[in-house]
Amino acid sequence: MTTLPKILGGGTDVTGRWPRVAVSSKVWEFAGQQLEKGAWTLVAHWAEPAMVHAALRERGSGATGILSLDVPDRRYPSLGRHCLSARRPERAIRDLVGLEPEGAPDPRPWLDHGKWGLRHPLGERGAAGDMESYRFLPVEGEGLHQIPVGPVHAGIIEPGHFRFTASGETVVRLEERLGYAHKGIEALLIDAPLERAAKIAGRASGDSTVAYAVAFAQAVEAACDTAVPPRAAYLRAVMLELERIANHVGDIGAICNDAAFSLMHTHCAIMRERILRAADIAFGHRLMMDRVVPGGVANDIAPDGKNQIVKLLALITRQFPALIAIYEDTASLQDRTVRTGLLRHDLVMQFGAGGFVGRASGRTFDARKNLPCPPYDTLKFEIPMLERGDVDARVRIRIREVEQSISLLGQLFAQLPDGDIRTPVAPRAAEGSALVEGFRGDVFVWVRMNENGSVARCHLRDPSWFQWPLLEAAIDGNIVADFPLCNKSFNCSYAGHDL
Repeated sequence: MTTLPKILGGGTDVTGRWPRVAVSSKVWEFAGQQLEKGAWTLVAHWAEPAMVHAALRERGSGATGILSLDVPDRRYPSLGRHCLSARRPERAIRDLVGLEPEGAPDPRPWLDHGKWGLRHPLGERGAAGDMESYRFLPVEGEGLHQIPVGPVHAGIIEPGHFRFTASGETVVRLEERLGYAHKGIEALLIDAPLERAAKIAGRASGDSTVAYAVAFAQAVEAACDTAVPPRAAYLRAVMLELERIANHVGDIGAICNDAAFSLMHTHCAIMRERILRAADIAFGHRLMMDRVVPGGVANDIAPDGKNQIVKLLALITRQFPALIAIYEDTASLQDRTVRTGLLRHDLVMQFGAGGFVGRASGRTFDARKNLPCPPYDTLKFEIPMLERGDVDARVRIRIREVEQSISLLGQLFAQLPDGDIRTPVAPRAAEGSALVEGFRGDVFVWVRMNENGSVARCHLRDPSWFQWPLLEAAIDGNIVADFPLCNKSFNCSYAGHDL
């Protein structure tokens, strides 16, 4: 029996965890079949001008690696024929690089809205030309009507278009149209000096800036064979867990607000503000942006930083249970969240969805446990998991993760080593990859370095790529008025997805 480790066995291990090998069309097809059977999970899917890549994880062994297929004629066998999660990345590959997935079930554009002034900006650039109007999937049935929402919304939020088909108030189909927040991240990274590239990567999705910065740094360190000082690894974990708590607390309040329960929103907003202020005192930036750099961290924790965070954790430990009691004891709130936006376990497994979306529907994957790197390999913590897959389950996963992050921060400060905070990165022409658990789920980064230390190519994959399609499934059969609630319970990133 052919397994992923056997296929990867002849390749060069570029990260100690993510070997990459060039394969034939036959092996590429086999990969598609393994994805269809559920034996493998698609981690990321991207391309260069004459090569397409798929990062994969074998479920049984946990083995990970990257398969690459040369496509000199600019055509390759579609993985989307076998794997639902590959379909949108394939559409993005077509838009950005110009490679054609043969047999793709959905050939429509995805990120390209015909506004760039050119075609295929990461491949053989061409004139833009005329683009047909975007075709939403056809719907038929008596009494059905469509409701277009966005891309401009009432609040100060990112742009995205949602096309509802409803029977009365019941949603029978939701189709998303994204790409409005496209920033050209991958093009900006090409030939960027390492310092600038790190800043760009950290801005792919601002609410996950630490997770992106850590993933990019780890990929560069893997490529350049750089060992991070232990103190730097611990400080990175402190920032990751602070980022996780801040976002989870904010989300819990915002979900309750979308259920017309503003009291929780107010209390959670105050708590989130205190977390951000503590982060600012400790690391000099509320979001801790640009504090993680290849080789370590940009600056040490401030003299009073540890004390401020410890005080904050004590405050959250006292106040958070009372807030959760309010959530659990408010019948009208439970009526809105329980059994709303149900997401099936089999869909979560097909898409390899991570974070609270996956764990609320029975998928336990967490990069901190499944692919641990220092210091997580020495820390004690649990990965909460539920199977109901509704809005309430996604709230409760966040609650449990806040509790686990508080415990992790206590352990990190108790074990925080002394020493250096940064190691120089010696540039070389090499590749590296990394998978880091952000608050939404696993963030993947692959990077190829030039000899002079600049970035030759880089791909960043947000967990939202595999969560946005599941929102369409979760809203099916719910009423239109419950969409904001379901949407916020997913809290997918537009910017991280649109690149």
